[in-house]
Amino acid sequence: MGFRLSHPVDFAVHNEQVRRVWDAYRAGLPCRVPVSVSGSITNLICNPELNRAGWTFRQFFENPQVQIDAQLAYRRWCRFNLLADHEMGPPDSYQVAVDFQNSYDAGWLGCPLVYPGDHCPPDTEPLLRGRKEALRDLAPPDPLRGGLLGRAMEFFDYMQDACPRTEFEGRPVLPPDRIPGEGTDGPFTLAYKLRGAAEVCIDLIEDPDYLHELLEFVTENLIRRMKALRLWRWERNPNAPDAGRFQSSWWFADDAIVLLSVDQYRRFVLPCHRRLAAEFSDGSPISVHLCGDAARFFPVLRDELNARSFDTGFPMPFDRVRRELGPDVEVRGGPSIALLRSGPPAAIRREVARICGSGIMDGGRFVMIAANNLAPCTPVEHVEAMYRACREFGVYR
Repeated sequence: MGFRLSHPVDFAVHNEQVRRVWDAYRAGLPCRVPVSVSGSITNLICNPELNRAGWTFRQFFENPQVQIDAQLAYRRWCRFNLLADHEMGPPDSYQVAVDFQNSYDAGWLGCPLVYPGDHCPPDTEPLLRGRKEALRDLAPPDPLRGGLLGRAMEFFDYMQDACPRTEFEGRPVLPPDRIPGEGTDGPFTLAYKLRGAAEVCIDLIEDPDYLHELLEFVTENLIRRMKALRLWRWERNPNAPDAGRFQSSWWFADDAIVLLSVDQYRRFVLPCHRRLAAEFSDGSPISVHLCGDAARFFPVLRDELNARSFDTGFPMPFDRVRRELGPDVEVRGGPSIALLRSGPPAAIRREVARICGSGIMDGGRFVMIAANNLAPCTPVEHVEAMYRACREFGVYR
């Protein structure tokens, strides 16, 4: 087992097959279940066999050139080693992004960034843990230069200047087309990052008025920031495809709602999601990403927010989810991240067969994914095992 494919791939044949699979899926006439594999820069930095330069997360978060170099190395590795229904082989160009992982929201509001180790992703410390009353004195940060997002904008400017002068393996390198703070990891997720996971759950019971106040503060400032950053980018690039339009086909995430019951979600968080949708959705179906055991929220999100696509973590009761959502709602799910990392391939094959036979394929709106985020040091043979099993068991008759 290793981290590079040991056999050649005919990229031209593979890419043509991928095109046909996705064309059929999008036309509503799928021939088989598509397989999508993605992961973050942790797959490079946390894997010493791939991270030959020895990049640390501190360097990645503090040096924009390290972000460029590390992302290029990672994107190349993905294109040449991860078998899935994405284009493989040499691209026409490589694109980089400003990437502060899941720290950008809380870092913008002033939560201190903590590095637990050179090869562990950083996290933020709750600003309001142990002093909840400080919320009343928390000044809304500058939407353009506040906290960690001030650094994000500096990185954006650096990359806009550096990328046009950069080539990678003879291919042009494209600069970022977005800034992280134009979206959000979700208002409840940001609230618990500010307050602390245990503390915000206690507030649910002991001080619900405070939690409403915290969520109001978070949601109002998220909207203000997301708009300001887009305006800033449009000023620099008035020809951007989305220039002048705050509303579009929209997706959002809010992983921390898995701490809640459905009733608590309706009471505390759904109003925040409605506000965000009113500001940023053009009314077309919404896509939602939720990690963890979040299936109980899917019908509510479908009915209340017009969510029609769910990107999942695990665990996932595939049979029940399809029955509850019906055949027209897209579900993206697959084997657990732990199984994909540990294997063996035979166990992955059995799990893919089980999932495909669960009823989740009914209606043709299922995409097999690698538990939404590939774990560092997952052998590429395990990814290949999932891919080949889905090509076997995910065929529509």
